[in-house]
This record gives sequence, C-alpha cells and structure tokens, in this order.
Amino acid sequence: MDVFDAIRSRRSIGRVKDDPVDKNLINKILEAGTWAPNHFHTEPWRFFVLTGEGRKPLGRTLAEISRESMEDPTSNENQIILRKQEEKVFRAPVIITCAAIPSSNPKVKRIEEIGAVNAAIQNMLLTVHSLGLGAIWRTGAPCYHPLMKKLFGLSEEDEVLGFIYLGYVDNSTKSISRHRTPFEEKTVWMESDS
Repeated sequence: MDVFDAIRSRRSIGRVKDDPVDKNLINKILEAGTWAPNHFHTEPWRFFVLTGEGRKPLGRTLAEISRESMEDPTSNENQIILRKQEEKVFRAPVIITCAAIPSSNPKVKRIEEIGAVNAAIQNMLLTVHSLGLGAIWRTGAPCYHPLMKKLFGLSEEDEVLGFIYLGYVDNSTKSISRHRTPFEEKTVWMESDS
C-alpha cells in the first residue's frame, strides 16, 4: 500500500471482531512504533499490550477513576455506569497502551518526547491499516489520571498518551467518509523576506 494512500484511507475503527490477533501482527505494529522520529534518539515510548484477562485491570482502573466523581457510587444507576466502565476494555481483543517516558537529559524538551510518542502512535495506526486490521486511538481524562500511571508503573513525570484498541475489522461496520479542510486553508507560505 502506497504511504499516501494509507494516510488518506486510514479511519478510526471502533468496532472490531473478538477474534484473537496473531502475535506476529502485533509485533509488526509495535516495531513500526519504534521507527518514529525522536530528538536525541531517546526512544521515549513504552508499550503495554493487553489481551485476554490482561485487559481487566485497565477496566477496573477506568471504573475507579469514574467512581471518584460520584456522590453515591453504590446507587443502582452508578453501579451500571461502573460496570460499563469495566466492560469498555472488551471492545477489542488487543489494547496497546502507549506511554511517554521523558529523558532526564537536560537538552531534551519534554514536549518533543510527547511528540515522538504521538508519532510512534501514528506509525502504529498506519501499520494496523496496512495489515488489514482496524483500530481506534482512545484518550480522554482517565488516560491522564494518576491512577492510570500507577496501573502501568509509571512515575509522576511519565504520561499515558492513549490506548490503541485493535482487532480484525467487523465488516458489518459502515466506514464513515471523512472530510478534511483543504491544506491551502491551513497553510501560510513564507517565501520572501518582505
């Protein structure tokens, strides 16, 4: 697949089959992430692959984070919400948690470390697409919560930057056509000194 075609045709796929994903495919996706550009060659990414029962701790953590904002977590309504939070992790057979572990090198800028991991995520998403799989990059407030760092054994300086939910595409899912603003409307050319 041509890289430009891959970039233009990739879509977030939130509905995938429950079928286990071949480990060799997962390894290709992870390797693609490691080829992202990174300043000073710090390779600040860490990947945590969650499959099978290994997804449950993430579900419990999502529920715990949700519980913190509830006045009465024991109410029937809130119990249903908490159960749904725990079940979210079973929307895909594989979840890759992507984290940034910033270098302590004083020359390294933290924002560049975050950018490198985001570039790794894009490499992974394009690889997922090229392999005929489907994926969605999920983030949100729980992603950045201290309990999420604790779950993955991260320090206060580290950041969870998202979860890639992936699996085999469920062909019953409709593909949504996306519109992008023409690049000309988002681009300023600065060609002369005047």
